[in-house]
Amino acid sequence: MIRVFSSDYRRRNGARTDPFPVRTLRRIERPTTKIDDSAVRRVDERDGGFRRADRGEYGPVIQREYRRFMTKHPLSGALLGMSKHLAPIAAGETGKSIAPSTDNPVFNARHIKETAYFLRADAAGICELPPYAVFTHSRWDGSPIELAHKYAIGILIDQDWKTAQASAGHDWISNSMSFLAYSTSGFIACVLAEYIRKLGYPARAHHAMNYQVVVPPILLWAGLGEMCRIGDIVLNPFLGPRFKAAVVTTDMPLAVDKPIDFGLQDFCDKCGKCARECPGQAIGRGAKETHNGYERWTTDVKKCTSMRVGNQLGSGCGMCIKVCPWNKPFTPFHRFVNRAIRDFPAVRSLAVKADDWLGYGKPKPGWKWWLDVEDVDGVYRDTARMSGDNE
Repeated sequence: MIRVFSSDYRRRNGARTDPFPVRTLRRIERPTTKIDDSAVRRVDERDGGFRRADRGEYGPVIQREYRRFMTKHPLSGALLGMSKHLAPIAAGETGKSIAPSTDNPVFNARHIKETAYFLRADAAGICELPPYAVFTHSRWDGSPIELAHKYAIGILIDQDWKTAQASAGHDWISNSMSFLAYSTSGFIACVLAEYIRKLGYPARAHHAMNYQVVVPPILLWAGLGEMCRIGDIVLNPFLGPRFKAAVVTTDMPLAVDKPIDFGLQDFCDKCGKCARECPGQAIGRGAKETHNGYERWTTDVKKCTSMRVGNQLGSGCGMCIKVCPWNKPFTPFHRFVNRAIRDFPAVRSLAVKADDWLGYGKPKPGWKWWLDVEDVDGVYRDTARMSGDNE
Protein backbone atom coordinates (compact mmCIF):
# COMPACT_ATOMS: atom_id res chain seq x y z
CA MET A 1 0.00 0.00 0.00
CA ILE A 2 1.35 3.46 -0.94
CA ARG A 3 1.10 6.17 1.72
CA VAL A 4 2.05 9.70 0.69
CA PHE A 5 1.89 12.45 3.31
CA SER A 6 2.32 16.20 3.15
CA SER A 7 6.04 15.97 3.91
CA ASP A 8 6.53 13.86 0.78
CA TYR A 9 4.80 16.49 -1.34
CA ARG A 10 6.94 19.19 0.24
CA ARG A 11 10.17 17.33 -0.55
CA ARG A 12 9.18 17.04 -4.19
CA ASN A 13 8.07 20.67 -4.45
CA GLY A 14 10.79 22.60 -2.66
CA ALA A 15 10.01 25.84 -4.48
CA ARG A 16 6.49 25.86 -3.07
CA THR A 17 5.81 27.52 0.27
CA ASP A 18 2.95 25.25 1.31
CA PRO A 19 3.16 21.51 2.02
CA PHE A 20 -0.17 21.09 0.20
CA PRO A 21 -1.18 22.43 -3.26
CA VAL A 22 -3.18 25.36 -1.90
CA ARG A 23 -2.55 27.24 -5.15
CA THR A 24 -5.23 25.04 -6.74
CA LEU A 25 -7.94 26.28 -4.36
CA ARG A 26 -10.53 28.83 -5.40
CA ARG A 27 -10.07 32.12 -3.52
CA ILE A 28 -13.04 34.36 -2.75
CA GLU A 29 -13.60 37.68 -0.99
CA ARG A 30 -15.65 36.37 1.93
CA PRO A 31 -16.02 32.96 3.63
CA THR A 32 -18.67 30.62 2.23
CA THR A 33 -20.41 30.71 5.63
CA LYS A 34 -22.75 33.69 5.72
CA ILE A 35 -21.51 36.09 8.38
CA ASP A 36 -23.30 39.29 9.37
CA ASP A 37 -20.29 41.13 10.75
CA SER A 38 -22.44 43.76 12.44
CA ALA A 39 -24.43 41.08 14.30
CA VAL A 40 -21.52 38.99 15.59
CA ARG A 41 -20.84 39.61 19.26
CA ARG A 42 -17.66 38.75 21.13
CA VAL A 43 -18.06 35.70 23.35
CA ASP A 44 -16.80 34.79 26.82
CA GLU A 45 -14.40 31.84 26.84
CA ARG A 46 -16.00 30.71 30.11
CA ASP A 47 -19.22 29.88 28.23
CA GLY A 48 -17.65 26.96 26.35
CA GLY A 49 -18.84 23.39 26.88
CA PHE A 50 -15.85 22.25 28.92
CA ARG A 51 -16.11 25.23 31.27
CA ARG A 52 -19.79 24.48 31.79
CA ALA A 53 -18.98 20.86 32.54
CA ASP A 54 -16.39 22.01 35.07
CA ARG A 55 -18.98 24.24 36.78
CA GLY A 56 -21.40 21.32 37.09
CA GLU A 57 -23.98 22.64 34.62
CA TYR A 58 -24.16 19.22 32.94
CA GLY A 59 -24.56 17.32 36.19
CA PRO A 60 -22.30 15.97 38.94
CA VAL A 61 -21.15 12.90 36.99
CA ILE A 62 -19.90 14.95 34.03
CA GLN A 63 -18.36 17.46 36.44
CA ARG A 64 -16.43 14.67 38.16
CA GLU A 65 -15.37 13.06 34.90
CA TYR A 66 -14.22 16.37 33.46
CA ARG A 67 -11.55 16.57 36.16
CA ARG A 68 -9.99 13.30 34.90
CA PHE A 69 -10.99 12.79 31.29
CA MET A 70 -7.63 13.97 29.95
CA THR A 71 -5.40 12.36 32.55
CA LYS A 72 -7.13 8.98 32.81
CA HIS A 73 -5.04 7.77 29.86
CA PRO A 74 -1.26 8.04 30.44
CA LEU A 75 -0.36 9.35 26.98
CA SER A 76 -2.98 12.09 26.88
CA GLY A 77 -2.04 12.95 30.45
CA ALA A 78 1.61 13.30 29.43
CA LEU A 79 0.71 15.51 26.48
CA LEU A 80 -1.51 17.66 28.68
CA GLY A 81 1.30 18.05 31.20
CA MET A 82 3.70 19.18 28.49
CA SER A 83 1.12 21.61 27.05
CA LYS A 84 0.75 23.32 30.41
CA HIS A 85 4.37 24.45 30.19
CA LEU A 86 3.40 26.54 27.16
CA ALA A 87 0.75 28.56 29.02
CA PRO A 88 3.00 31.21 30.61
CA ILE A 89 5.11 31.83 27.48
CA ALA A 90 2.32 32.89 25.11
CA ALA A 91 3.32 36.54 25.49
CA GLY A 92 6.60 38.36 26.04
CA GLU A 93 8.59 41.53 25.61
CA THR A 94 9.01 43.03 22.15
CA GLY A 95 12.55 43.63 20.91
CA LYS A 96 13.98 47.13 21.16
CA SER A 97 14.50 47.60 17.43
CA ILE A 98 12.87 46.42 14.21
CA ALA A 99 14.98 44.03 12.16
CA PRO A 100 16.04 45.18 8.67
CA SER A 101 14.26 43.85 5.57
CA THR A 102 10.96 43.31 7.42
CA ASP A 103 8.95 46.22 6.01
CA ASN A 104 7.54 44.36 2.98
CA PRO A 105 4.19 42.67 3.82
CA VAL A 106 4.39 40.21 0.93
CA PHE A 107 7.92 39.10 1.80
CA ASN A 108 7.02 38.93 5.49
CA ALA A 109 3.98 36.74 4.85
CA ARG A 110 5.97 34.23 2.83
CA HIS A 111 8.80 34.28 5.34
CA ILE A 112 6.52 33.75 8.35
CA LYS A 113 4.66 30.91 6.65
CA GLU A 114 7.90 29.26 5.63
CA THR A 115 9.11 29.63 9.22
CA ALA A 116 5.94 27.90 10.42
CA TYR A 117 6.59 25.04 7.99
CA PHE A 118 10.21 24.85 9.11
CA LEU A 119 8.82 24.38 12.61
CA ARG A 120 6.74 21.50 11.18
CA ALA A 121 3.32 23.12 10.71
CA ASP A 122 1.06 21.27 8.26
CA ALA A 123 -0.78 24.39 7.07
CA ALA A 124 -0.58 28.11 7.73
CA GLY A 125 -2.61 31.12 6.65
CA ILE A 126 -2.85 34.82 7.46
CA CYS A 127 -5.76 37.22 7.87
CA GLU A 128 -6.61 40.50 9.49
CA LEU A 129 -7.78 39.79 13.03
CA PRO A 130 -11.58 40.21 13.18
CA PRO A 131 -12.45 42.20 16.32
CA TYR A 132 -15.24 39.72 17.13
CA ALA A 133 -12.70 36.86 17.18
CA VAL A 134 -11.27 38.15 20.47
CA PHE A 135 -12.76 36.61 23.62
CA THR A 136 -14.29 39.01 26.14
CA HIS A 137 -12.91 37.22 29.23
CA SER A 138 -10.31 34.60 30.09
CA ARG A 139 -11.52 31.16 31.10
CA TRP A 140 -8.80 30.87 33.73
CA ASP A 141 -9.32 33.90 35.94
CA GLY A 142 -12.26 35.73 34.35
CA SER A 143 -10.13 38.76 33.54
CA PRO A 144 -11.27 40.95 30.60
CA ILE A 145 -9.35 40.54 27.36
CA GLU A 146 -8.27 43.43 25.16
CA LEU A 147 -6.25 42.48 22.09
CA ALA A 148 -5.60 45.09 19.41
CA HIS A 149 -3.19 43.26 17.08
CA LYS A 150 -3.93 43.75 13.39
CA TYR A 151 -3.06 40.34 11.96
CA ALA A 152 -3.62 36.68 12.84
CA ILE A 153 -1.58 33.69 11.66
CA GLY A 154 -3.39 30.34 11.74
CA ILE A 155 -1.32 27.17 12.27
CA LEU A 156 -2.71 23.66 11.66
CA ILE A 157 -1.28 20.35 12.87
CA ASP A 158 -2.44 16.94 11.63
CA GLN A 159 -3.68 14.58 14.37
CA ASP A 160 -2.04 11.69 12.48
CA TRP A 161 -3.93 9.90 9.75
CA LYS A 162 -2.48 6.45 10.42
CA THR A 163 -3.61 6.53 14.05
CA ALA A 164 -6.98 7.90 12.96
CA GLN A 165 -7.36 4.88 10.67
CA ALA A 166 -6.58 2.47 13.48
CA SER A 167 -8.89 4.18 15.96
CA ALA A 168 -12.56 3.38 16.43
CA GLY A 169 -13.14 7.12 16.81
CA HIS A 170 -14.02 7.20 20.50
CA ASP A 171 -11.52 4.84 22.11
CA TRP A 172 -8.53 5.38 24.40
CA ILE A 173 -6.31 7.19 21.87
CA SER A 174 -8.83 9.93 21.02
CA ASN A 175 -7.70 12.58 23.53
CA SER A 176 -4.05 11.84 22.79
CA MET A 177 -4.62 12.57 19.11
CA SER A 178 -6.20 15.89 20.02
CA PHE A 179 -3.46 16.93 22.41
CA LEU A 180 -0.69 15.78 20.10
CA ALA A 181 -1.95 18.45 17.69
CA TYR A 182 -2.78 20.97 20.44
CA SER A 183 0.65 20.72 22.06
CA THR A 184 2.55 20.74 18.76
CA SER A 185 0.62 23.69 17.30
CA GLY A 186 1.05 25.48 20.64
CA PHE A 187 4.80 24.91 20.58
CA ILE A 188 5.03 26.27 17.04
CA ALA A 189 2.87 29.29 17.92
CA CYS A 190 4.99 30.12 20.98
CA VAL A 191 8.26 29.88 19.02
CA LEU A 192 6.85 31.87 16.10
CA ALA A 193 5.49 34.61 18.38
CA GLU A 194 8.82 34.89 20.21
CA TYR A 195 10.64 35.05 16.87
CA ILE A 196 8.39 37.90 15.67
CA ARG A 197 8.95 39.73 18.95
CA LYS A 198 12.72 39.39 18.51
CA LEU A 199 12.30 40.96 15.05
CA GLY A 200 10.84 44.00 16.81
CA TYR A 201 7.10 43.52 16.44
CA PRO A 202 4.53 42.75 19.16
CA ALA A 203 3.12 39.22 18.94
CA ARG A 204 1.20 36.75 21.09
CA ALA A 205 0.64 33.00 20.80
CA HIS A 206 -2.83 31.54 21.34
CA HIS A 207 -3.06 27.82 22.03
CA ALA A 208 -5.14 25.30 23.97
CA MET A 209 -3.65 26.34 27.31
CA ASN A 210 -3.84 30.10 26.68
CA TYR A 211 -6.32 31.30 24.05
CA GLN A 212 -7.42 34.91 23.81
CA VAL A 213 -9.07 34.43 20.42
CA VAL A 214 -11.84 32.33 18.91
CA VAL A 215 -10.07 30.16 16.37
CA PRO A 216 -12.71 29.22 13.70
CA PRO A 217 -13.32 32.72 12.27
CA ILE A 218 -9.57 33.24 11.97
CA LEU A 219 -9.16 29.99 10.05
CA LEU A 220 -12.03 30.99 7.75
CA TRP A 221 -10.63 34.39 6.89
CA ALA A 222 -7.07 33.01 6.60
CA GLY A 223 -8.13 30.58 3.87
CA LEU A 224 -7.50 27.44 5.90
CA GLY A 225 -10.93 25.88 5.45
CA GLU A 226 -14.70 26.18 5.41
CA MET A 227 -17.22 25.69 8.19
CA CYS A 228 -18.62 22.15 8.13
CA ARG A 229 -21.56 20.27 9.63
CA ILE A 230 -19.51 19.30 12.70
CA GLY A 231 -20.61 22.20 14.90
CA ASP A 232 -18.19 25.12 14.92
CA ILE A 233 -15.45 23.11 13.20
CA VAL A 234 -13.49 24.40 10.22
CA LEU A 235 -12.62 21.69 7.70
CA ASN A 236 -9.45 21.88 5.63
CA PRO A 237 -9.60 20.52 2.05
CA PHE A 238 -6.44 18.41 2.50
CA LEU A 239 -6.59 17.46 6.20
CA GLY A 240 -10.36 17.32 6.55
CA PRO A 241 -11.30 17.94 10.21
CA ARG A 242 -8.28 15.89 11.37
CA PHE A 243 -6.29 18.77 12.86
CA LYS A 244 -6.01 21.18 15.77
CA ALA A 245 -5.02 24.82 15.48
CA ALA A 246 -3.08 27.54 17.23
CA VAL A 247 -2.84 31.22 16.34
CA VAL A 248 -0.28 34.01 16.51
CA THR A 249 -1.53 37.59 16.54
CA THR A 250 0.84 40.42 15.66
CA ASP A 251 1.28 43.91 14.24
CA MET A 252 4.07 42.83 11.92
CA PRO A 253 3.04 44.00 8.41
CA LEU A 254 1.74 40.93 6.58
CA ALA A 255 -0.01 40.29 3.27
CA VAL A 256 -3.24 38.43 3.98
CA ASP A 257 -4.75 35.36 2.35
CA LYS A 258 -8.27 35.21 0.99
CA PRO A 259 -10.95 32.73 2.12
CA ILE A 260 -11.42 29.57 0.06
CA ASP A 261 -14.36 27.80 -1.56
CA PHE A 262 -13.97 24.09 -2.32
CA GLY A 263 -17.67 23.21 -2.36
CA LEU A 264 -17.95 22.11 1.27
CA GLN A 265 -21.30 23.77 1.98
CA ASP A 266 -22.92 21.74 -0.79
CA PHE A 267 -21.00 18.60 0.19
CA CYS A 268 -21.97 18.73 3.88
CA ASP A 269 -25.57 19.41 2.90
CA LYS A 270 -25.56 16.15 0.91
CA CYS A 271 -23.50 14.07 3.36
CA GLY A 272 -24.44 14.08 7.05
CA LYS A 273 -22.25 11.05 7.86
CA CYS A 274 -20.88 12.74 10.98
CA ALA A 275 -24.42 13.29 12.30
CA ARG A 276 -25.39 9.71 11.53
CA GLU A 277 -22.37 8.20 13.29
CA CYS A 278 -22.10 10.56 16.27
CA PRO A 279 -22.39 8.36 19.40
CA GLY A 280 -23.87 11.23 21.38
CA GLN A 281 -26.29 12.26 18.61
CA ALA A 282 -25.06 15.80 19.10
CA ILE A 283 -24.67 16.88 15.46
CA GLY A 284 -27.73 18.33 13.73
CA ARG A 285 -29.12 16.59 10.67
CA GLY A 286 -31.24 19.49 9.46
CA ALA A 287 -30.64 22.76 7.66
CA LYS A 288 -28.47 25.62 8.83
CA GLU A 289 -29.59 28.12 11.43
CA THR A 290 -28.35 31.59 12.27
CA HIS A 291 -26.62 32.08 15.61
CA ASN A 292 -24.63 35.14 16.69
CA GLY A 293 -24.43 36.41 13.13
CA TYR A 294 -23.28 33.08 11.62
CA GLU A 295 -25.41 30.81 9.43
CA ARG A 296 -24.28 27.29 10.29
CA TRP A 297 -25.34 23.75 11.10
CA THR A 298 -26.23 23.20 14.73
CA THR A 299 -24.59 21.07 17.39
CA ASP A 300 -25.92 20.25 20.84
CA VAL A 301 -22.94 21.38 22.94
CA LYS A 302 -24.21 19.63 26.06
CA LYS A 303 -24.54 16.27 24.30
CA CYS A 304 -21.15 16.63 22.59
CA THR A 305 -19.33 17.66 25.75
CA SER A 306 -21.03 14.99 27.86
CA MET A 307 -20.04 12.26 25.39
CA ARG A 308 -16.41 13.39 25.21
CA VAL A 309 -16.03 13.93 28.94
CA GLY A 310 -18.22 11.09 30.19
CA ASN A 311 -17.01 8.39 27.78
CA GLN A 312 -16.49 5.28 29.94
CA LEU A 313 -15.09 3.17 27.09
CA GLY A 314 -12.38 5.55 26.01
CA SER A 315 -10.70 8.90 26.53
CA GLY A 316 -12.63 11.58 24.68
CA CYS A 317 -14.33 11.23 21.29
CA GLY A 318 -13.42 12.05 17.72
CA MET A 319 -15.97 9.97 15.86
CA CYS A 320 -17.02 12.85 13.62
CA ILE A 321 -13.41 13.28 12.52
CA LYS A 322 -12.96 9.54 12.03
CA VAL A 323 -15.92 9.06 9.67
CA CYS A 324 -15.71 12.31 7.70
CA PRO A 325 -15.19 11.58 3.98
CA TRP A 326 -12.57 14.35 3.88
CA ASN A 327 -10.42 12.46 6.42
CA LYS A 328 -8.11 10.84 3.90
CA PRO A 329 -4.36 10.34 3.33
CA PHE A 330 -2.55 12.46 0.77
CA THR A 331 -2.07 9.68 -1.78
CA PRO A 332 -2.25 10.25 -5.55
CA PHE A 333 -5.63 8.45 -5.69
CA HIS A 334 -7.15 10.52 -2.90
CA ARG A 335 -5.69 13.69 -4.38
CA PHE A 336 -7.52 12.89 -7.62
CA VAL A 337 -10.80 12.23 -5.80
CA ASN A 338 -10.31 15.36 -3.67
CA ARG A 339 -9.87 17.50 -6.77
CA ALA A 340 -12.93 15.96 -8.44
CA ILE A 341 -15.12 16.63 -5.39
CA ARG A 342 -13.89 20.21 -5.19
CA ASP A 343 -14.36 21.01 -8.87
CA PHE A 344 -17.37 18.94 -9.94
CA PRO A 345 -20.52 19.26 -7.79
CA ALA A 346 -22.22 16.43 -9.69
CA VAL A 347 -19.87 13.81 -8.21
CA ARG A 348 -20.35 14.80 -4.56
CA SER A 349 -23.42 12.67 -3.86
CA LEU A 350 -21.69 9.67 -5.43
CA ALA A 351 -18.59 10.36 -3.34
CA VAL A 352 -20.65 10.29 -0.14
CA LYS A 353 -22.14 6.90 -1.07
CA ALA A 354 -18.77 5.53 -2.22
CA ASP A 355 -17.25 6.42 1.13
CA ASP A 356 -19.64 3.97 2.79
CA TRP A 357 -19.36 1.34 0.04
CA LEU A 358 -15.56 1.27 0.37
CA GLY A 359 -15.73 0.94 4.15
CA TYR A 360 -14.09 4.22 5.09
CA GLY A 361 -14.62 5.26 8.68
CA LYS A 362 -14.22 1.74 10.06
CA PRO A 363 -11.23 0.96 12.32
CA LYS A 364 -8.20 -1.03 11.16
CA PRO A 365 -7.18 -3.06 14.24
CA GLY A 366 -3.94 -4.20 12.61
CA TRP A 367 -2.65 -0.63 12.72
CA LYS A 368 -3.33 -0.20 16.44
CA TRP A 369 -0.26 0.62 18.54
CA TRP A 370 -1.45 2.26 21.80
CA LEU A 371 -2.27 0.81 25.23
CA ASP A 372 -5.87 0.43 26.35
CA VAL A 373 -5.32 1.33 29.98
CA GLU A 374 -7.13 3.64 32.38
CA ASP A 375 -5.92 5.38 35.51
CA VAL A 376 -8.47 4.82 38.27
CA ASP A 377 -7.41 6.48 41.53
CA GLY A 378 -3.73 6.02 40.71
CA VAL A 379 -4.02 2.37 39.63
CA TYR A 380 -4.08 1.32 35.96
CA ARG A 381 -6.58 -1.21 34.72
CA ASP A 382 -6.42 -3.07 31.42
CA THR A 383 -9.55 -1.91 29.59
CA ALA A 384 -8.80 -4.01 26.51
CA ARG A 385 -8.87 -7.21 28.56
CA MET A 386 -12.09 -6.11 30.27
CA SER A 387 -13.76 -5.53 26.91
CA GLY A 388 -12.42 -8.75 25.38
CA ASP A 389 -10.31 -6.97 22.74
CA ASN A 390 -7.33 -9.25 23.42
CA GLU A 391 -9.19 -12.50 23.18
